[in-house]
Order: sequence, then C-alpha cells, then structure tokens
Amino acid sequence: MKLLGLHGKGTSASIFKSQTSAFRSKLGPDFSFDFVDASFPSTPAAGIDLFYNPPYYAFWNSPAAKDIRASHKWLLEKLRRDGPYDGVVMFSQGCALIASFILYHQAETPHLPLPFKVAIFICGGVPLPVLEDLGLPISPEAREWDSKSSKDLQKIAASVATMQPGVDRWFRKDDEAFDLDTPINHSNVYGLDFTQFPSDIRINIPTVHIYGSKDPRYPASIQLAQFCKPSVRRMYDHEGGHDVPRTTDVSENIAELVNWSAMMADRWNDC
Repeated sequence: MKLLGLHGKGTSASIFKSQTSAFRSKLGPDFSFDFVDASFPSTPAAGIDLFYNPPYYAFWNSPAAKDIRASHKWLLEKLRRDGPYDGVVMFSQGCALIASFILYHQAETPHLPLPFKVAIFICGGVPLPVLEDLGLPISPEAREWDSKSSKDLQKIAASVATMQPGVDRWFRKDDEAFDLDTPINHSNVYGLDFTQFPSDIRINIPTVHIYGSKDPRYPASIQLAQFCKPSVRRMYDHEGGHDVPRTTDVSENIAELVNWSAMMADRWNDC
C-alpha cells in the first residue's frame, strides 16, 4: 500500500516522517510512504523549532479559499507525477488540504473518481473559508470555536519552551475539558449544523480520524469526521494534544487503523 504523507503547517516532510515513525515501525513490509515538503517556506509551528531544525514549509500561508484552491493544483501535479497512491496520511494543515480537495471534488466533479482510495486524518479539520466558499452556512458560534481553538493551540504549543520537565502541556482543567460523553448533535457540531448541509457535500471514501481530546483543535477534528461516511469511518482518540503520541499502546492502535485502511483500499478496488 502506497501512502502520500502531508505534514502540518510550519513543519516538513522529514519532521512528519519522524512524528509517524513509531506507528510506521509496527506496519508490515507492504506499506510504503512518500513524505513530501509543501511548496511555501514557513515560520516554524509554535515550539517545533525546539525539537527540529529548519527548513519549515506550509501548503498555504493565508487561509483564504483562493489560496487553498491553489494548493489543490500543486496536489494534482504531485499525484500525476508520482502517483498513483492508495491513500493519504496527513497531519493538521495536510488534513485541511485533502479534506478541502475532496469536498470541492464532490461539489464540482462528483462523476470522476478520486485519485486515492482512503484518507487517514491526524488532528485535522476543514477550513471555514472553504465551507463558506462552498455555500455552506457558518454560524457565529462556529467562527468563535474556530478562533478560540486556534489561539489556544498557539498559546499551549508555544509554552513548551518555559514548561518544567514532566509537565503535560496539553493538560486541561475540568472546566476546560471537552464533553466526550454526550452524543454528537448533528444540528450543532461546535456551531456547524450538518442538517443544513447538502448531503452530496461529503467524503465517501474510507477514512480514519485520529485526534486528541486534549487538543484545543479537537472541535475541528470532530467536525471533519461528520463530513465522512459513518459506515466506512473509524475514529480514535489518542487522549493527547495536537501531536502524534509515540507510546507503545497508541502506536499499536494507530497501526491497526492503518491496516484497516489498507483492507478498505483493497475492497475499494473491487467497487
């Protein structure tokens, strides 16, 4: 199974390769990964320069819909030049790239097959400007969640430089924790009303959603999952923050999900 690896903003292909090394080491020899640098130079993601050297890249530096759409042209050229790929594994901004690409595809060319069969999203979301550009209603509450969670992520990620050893930087007080017990209300998923969205603006290929319930951007991950077909969707809370934990248990669980995606890709060949 050949997977394209797309990193987060302010990191790089080599950094994402390192971040995923623990779970990749538990996969069989049939898996291959192609990690690629984004096209734009970037400042480092908050705190990343304490652990990884430059250069750092981004798929876009402005979240405007036109800039995100421009990144889709880069993606199509990459797929044409180095594909085919069975699937894509992504982190953060890489998730936004693929999620937005699929949603525009569904809106504009749904009669054409996607150029990959499965998507593995890690700590990802769909940019609100994309949803707005697609004509979907965005409530003030959704904008507030998006703004607050982005600011909280920057603040927490940047705090690593001054944090004492052994302190969990992703710790959330009880009154700050997300409600993980109440079933999802599709009329209000952190401000997005999925009952008002056209049913054809969805991600129908098999998807894996890996996220952390301590991640300030947790709401975006849950929103993204609601765009995906439940019968071919797997969701996993690694219980951490905006990162890829490397503990043995988490790595084994993620590897199991990647194996599931490979099985689904094989089935997609027969569809």
